[in-house]
Amino acid sequence: MKKNIFLTGAPSSGKTTVIKKVIEGLTFPANGFYTEEERVAGRRVGFLMRTLDGRQGYLAHQDQESDFHIRRYGVSIENIETIAVPAIAPVNRNVIILDEIGKMECFSELFKQAAVHALDSSNIVVGTITFGGDDFILGIKNRQDIEIHEVTPDNRYALPAMILKKITELIAQ
Repeated sequence: MKKNIFLTGAPSSGKTTVIKKVIEGLTFPANGFYTEEERVAGRRVGFLMRTLDGRQGYLAHQDQESDFHIRRYGVSIENIETIAVPAIAPVNRNVIILDEIGKMECFSELFKQAAVHALDSSNIVVGTITFGGDDFILGIKNRQDIEIHEVTPDNRYALPAMILKKITELIAQ
């Protein structure tokens, strides 16, 4: 059984919602981070990273000064490297939550190294990965130890239970 379980799907398909339901249902120690949209008056203005131990910061924001942009959002390399990178470091036998391996996060070489380190560890990694992607992202998708499920309206409610079951089975091995 593959120990790295990832979700992919179109924007707003429910990937992070599935990840948050997995976090809620975990009965094992975990560390990592997830991302959430920030909206003001119904309009998306940025993306927050939240760690499982309570730290948070902007991944990207429309008002963020940065040399790196995706559409109108400036990407905070500093927050990626001081919030996300330490959050996904393997700890004991913790489950690692990695939401997400995407274009914004991959502006940081340190993040890419940390993601590979997490995937190479003996820890179970549950995460999300963007559709498509550059050579790095495609390399992650082609790893032999990763399984990827596309989140769709038909499966998004069943995925958390399926992932939690797989985690339990992997830990029992």
